[in-house]
Amino acid sequence: MTGVATAAPIRPPEAARRRCARRLATRRDPAASRAASGRAAASAPQRGKRMRRADPAPVQITAARADAVAAPRPPLVAVIDDDPSVRESLPDLLTTFGFSVRAFASAEGFLASDCVVSTDCLILDIAMPGMTGPELQAELARRHRPPIVFITAHADAALRSRLIDAGAVDCLSKPFDEDSLLAALNVALGRRP
Repeated sequence: MTGVATAAPIRPPEAARRRCARRLATRRDPAASRAASGRAAASAPQRGKRMRRADPAPVQITAARADAVAAPRPPLVAVIDDDPSVRESLPDLLTTFGFSVRAFASAEGFLASDCVVSTDCLILDIAMPGMTGPELQAELARRHRPPIVFITAHADAALRSRLIDAGAVDCLSKPFDEDSLLAALNVALGRRP
């Protein structure tokens, strides 16, 4: 993955980071785990007495554990194409570039999914049955607007120009090479090539 800068890490809320670090410490240190279970048994309430919640043992976070807790999420790229071969091969390629990928057979399937808002970039076929790529682009303009890289088997300069004027990052003609795709994704995600 040469030449691709990574985005700033997304950090979980402080309370979640502490919980995760606590879990990591107990999993890696059996003595701490036994001590925690022994402390719970020793403080079992007697009949009629109220049980007090014990304070958690302090957890030491090493640099490796802190990195694991605060690891950035790879950008999510949604591939929307009615061609099964594209839906199978393109996610494999994008994964080798370090992206997280979800593939969809239709624009309607994408809109019904749970990743519409979390998608960082779309790779979208122009001509699909049902809702077309440009129709999905117009629908997303009214909602969440992720950057779009169109792919098409029918090169049409006028259509390409209209799609880019409507906000698309690029329009690649099939078959396209991986360098062109990676360059378009870097532009879409605001990275330097």
